[in-house]
Amino acid sequence: MPAASHPPAYRLERSTAASRIGGILAALLVLILAALPFFGSSATMRTIVEFISLLTLAQMWNLLAGYAGLVSIGQQAYIGLGGYALFVFGNDLGINPFLAVPLAGLAAAALALPTAAIVFRLHGAYFAVGTWVVAEVYRLIIANMAWQGGGSGKTLTAIRGFSRWNRESITYWIALAIAAGTVALVYLLLRSRHGLALTAIRDSEAASASLGVNVFRAKLMVYVLAAFGAGLIGALVYLNLLRISPDAAFGVNWTAFMIFIVVIGGIGTIEGPIVGTVIFFALRETLSDFGTWYLILLGAVAVLTMLRAPAGIWGFVARRYDLRFFPVQRRVRLHDGD
Repeated sequence: MPAASHPPAYRLERSTAASRIGGILAALLVLILAALPFFGSSATMRTIVEFISLLTLAQMWNLLAGYAGLVSIGQQAYIGLGGYALFVFGNDLGINPFLAVPLAGLAAAALALPTAAIVFRLHGAYFAVGTWVVAEVYRLIIANMAWQGGGSGKTLTAIRGFSRWNRESITYWIALAIAAGTVALVYLLLRSRHGLALTAIRDSEAASASLGVNVFRAKLMVYVLAAFGAGLIGALVYLNLLRISPDAAFGVNWTAFMIFIVVIGGIGTIEGPIVGTVIFFALRETLSDFGTWYLILLGAVAVLTMLRAPAGIWGFVARRYDLRFFPVQRRVRLHDGD
């Protein structure tokens, strides 16, 4: 009798060759960067802290807009709140300023809950404008607090007991931990059932709700998480700068840079904000001598990217070469018998 035919075997692919190689290279990069304070310059560390700050903000905004569909132009609210929370914890309450950084993130997340109760009543363009209005309200409130320096701001006096090397090195290490933690958190979140819910919401909010996804809870979780990340970065930035003012901390340029990075890098991917941040820094160094034309040129680059590569530069590369360093989806492959 002829041998019975067997159905084809399939396997579930959770990673790719690129993700495995990239994971090893990323771990080596983090180890090298962790040793930078022992041989690098202060200017290099400050530049990397700035890079990490924008990368983290872009990852959080990408999570908001690229997955939860919450196009916020008011994330500067939580940057400012996190920055001022650092000063309250450090200067006024006497808490170690380095320990105050995560506390500042938690303070921003706590304030995001009552804020969400207001802005979640709005939808679409009204939500975007509403988040910006809320950010302006927070800026005006802080600017009218005389005990926080009013409109002129204040200096972080709590840092005076630390040597320059300790201050710069610890700030740098905190930034590196935030960067690694943010990318890992977003990756693990998107690979979890919560990530599946966010992907469903991104594709069709109505369809995901009909399948049992709690849309409001998923969006609220992402909104609070993004506020926590922005609060962390606000505290980190002003721990690095040592002085804060309402206009700088609550400036809309923060969100403009986030949007630019995500748009040119690729929205809805983890790699996109990384690529976008690298491109942003390269353009900034190249175009900074053009004065006021700098932002106009950045806008032109963003428009050209959206016209030529609507999915962003990384989105174009990933689709053309099927390259995934952070594969959040699972693929079913035909088992080759090896």
